Amino acid sequence: MLMDSHSHIEMKAFDRDRDEVLKRAKDAGVDLIIAVGIDLADCERAISIAGKYDEVYAAVGIHPHHAKEIDEKTYDSLREMAKREKVVAYGEIGLDFFRNLSPREIQIKRFREQLDLAGELGLPVVIHDREAHSETLKMLEKWNGDKRGIIHCFSGDYAMAKKCLDMGFYISIPGTITFNKSEMLREVVKKAPISRLLVETDSPFLTPHPKRGERNEPANVVYTARKVAEIKDLPIEDVERITSKNTLNVFGIGKYEQESCYGR
Repeated sequence: MLMDSHSHIEMKAFDRDRDEVLKRAKDAGVDLIIAVGIDLADCERAISIAGKYDEVYAAVGIHPHHAKEIDEKTYDSLREMAKREKVVAYGEIGLDFFRNLSPREIQIKRFREQLDLAGELGLPVVIHDREAHSETLKMLEKWNGDKRGIIHCFSGDYAMAKKCLDMGFYISIPGTITFNKSEMLREVVKKAPISRLLVETDSPFLTPHPKRGERNEPANVVYTARKVAEIKDLPIEDVERITSKNTLNVFGIGKYEQESCYGR
């Protein structure tokens, strides 16, 4: 069993063939997929798709690219969305100082507010951090909430990873682990305990080798899991089992899925 802990299966990139994409994921052994919203409309799509497909769950939140669009009505809408069936996390939220599609000061302000809202809602957080490692760490360290959640698509070094792990967060490994240039991420995987790692696609983005050049999709999480197994010198079955258990634990997904995962 495998789980894609972070996808955007709700995005328009999958509208023409979503059924086929999910069938390929199931055929590849991927039994659970988290659809992660990035703005209000996208969150609604994620919730809708989670309602249609048993294997899909949703996360709701506003991506840093869209931080400049947030107002008080946005938070009222997110509070309501968080009550919906199969919403299991708040995210993705955080900082993106690579593209800076929202001003940095706005990103920081809205990140702080959304961390507090996640705490109010009692949901684990899904954290986006791109080219903002020190700022992200400072925000998370200062946050008084229950530090429960995931550093999605981890791109820092092991020193950062250890600080995140020490706070209580899980580290999610994307398909970039298969890239030749990803030595730093491979060191993180090697040193971090498997009990705190998840695997993800971030589909339709970050397609792993050997599928580069194609649209990414949840079935491709198998390539990430295989690479993690190779780096940690573990049987692939152990990586599948443990990262699946980690995914269920961090998202608080219930008894049925636990039985499905371990009853095989």
